[in-house]
Amino acid sequence: MKNSIFVLFFLFLSIQAYSEQVIPVFKDVLFFDGYAPLVSDSVYEEYAGKLPDAGVIRHKNSSYAVKLTKEQLSKFGDNIVMNVFINPVCDNYDRLANISLAMVPKGQNSYSPTEVNRYEIGRFITPFMDKNKTFQPASYSFNLNYLSPVFRDKKLLSQYDYWIEFEVFGVPYAANKEIAGCEGRSDVFFGSLEFVSPAAPAKKGKGLVLMPLLFKYQLNNYKEESTDELGKTIKSVKFSLDKNVRNARLVLITSNHGANSGGEEYNRRMHYIRFDNELMLEYKPGRRSCEPFRHFNTQRNGIYGRSEKTDEQWQAFSNWCPGDVIDTRIIELGNLKAGEHEFMIEVPEAQFVDKQGYIPVSLYLLGNAK
Repeated sequence: MKNSIFVLFFLFLSIQAYSEQVIPVFKDVLFFDGYAPLVSDSVYEEYAGKLPDAGVIRHKNSSYAVKLTKEQLSKFGDNIVMNVFINPVCDNYDRLANISLAMVPKGQNSYSPTEVNRYEIGRFITPFMDKNKTFQPASYSFNLNYLSPVFRDKKLLSQYDYWIEFEVFGVPYAANKEIAGCEGRSDVFFGSLEFVSPAAPAKKGKGLVLMPLLFKYQLNNYKEESTDELGKTIKSVKFSLDKNVRNARLVLITSNHGANSGGEEYNRRMHYIRFDNELMLEYKPGRRSCEPFRHFNTQRNGIYGRSEKTDEQWQAFSNWCPGDVIDTRIIELGNLKAGEHEFMIEVPEAQFVDKQGYIPVSLYLLGNAK
C-alpha cells in the first residue's frame, strides 16, 4: 500500500511539472513613437518607471529583442502557445504588430536585425484603445506547434542563439489631442510576451530544414521593388534545395493594408498561392465577424461605431479586426526533391488606390532532410 501511495505521489508531481510550463520573455516593455529616434534610457525610465529587464535590447522605439536562455529553450515541448498582451498608453489607433524569431550566430550579445535570418512567428492588430477606459490588456494567442522542431534541433542550437523580437509600430499624435493625459507624450503601448508549453519537454531532434524566403516583403502593384511586374500584385520566389526534403511545409503570413478611401484594408481580395506552378491555396482574408473584439476597442472609432454590425456588414469590408491575430497559414507540400523550386503569391484584384497600401508577406520553408 505504501509503495502504491509513493508511486502515485511522484506521478502526481510529474503531471504537475509538465501540465503547464510558462516561459516569460518580455514583461511590460514600453513602446514609443515609431517615427522618432530611439529615446534615451533616462526618458524610458521616466515613462516606464524602470528600465527593461536585463538582456532586453531596444533596437528602435518600436522594436525590442531578447535572447532565449538555455533554460528557457529546454522547456519547449511538442506543444507551444505564444501569448501576447498589449496595454494602451498614448496611441488610440489600430496598429500593425508582429513577433519574430531571429537566428543570431552563437555567442553575440547584440546584433543588427537586417544582418541575420528572421522568421515572423506572429502578427496582430492592436485595438482602438483609450488608456483611461481600458481595464484589461488586449490579448493574443498563437499556436506554434509547427515550430517545435526548430526549438529542439541540435545543429541549429549549436550554431545559433535564438532571439525573440517584439515589434509594435505606434504613433501618439492623435492621442496627444484626443486622450486625457496624453498631451506632449510619446509613449504608445506596453507589451508583454510569454510562451506556454503544456506538454513534457521533447527530446532534441536533428535534420531540420529551415529556409527563410520572405520577411515582411511589402507587396503592391505600383513599385518596381514590390512586385514582379508593375501593374500586377504578384511575387515569385525561386530557391534551390541541395538535398531531398520530406514533410515540407510553407509558413505564410499576409495582411492587407491601406486606410485611404477605397484602400486595400477595406476590400477583401482573393489570394492565390502556387508552388512549382501548382495551385496550393486560395483564400480571402477576413473574419466572419469582428464583434468578438468589440470589448477591446474602448476608443470610439469609425470601424466599430455605436451599434453592432451584422456578419454581412463585417464581411463587406474588413480584412482583419482591430484586437485580433492575423492568420498564420501552413501549406503542406509533402516530399520535395533536391533542385529548383518556385513559390508564387498573386492578388489579381488588388487595386492600391492612389498608389497607397501594401501587403506584407512573410514566408519560410520547414521540413526534414531525407
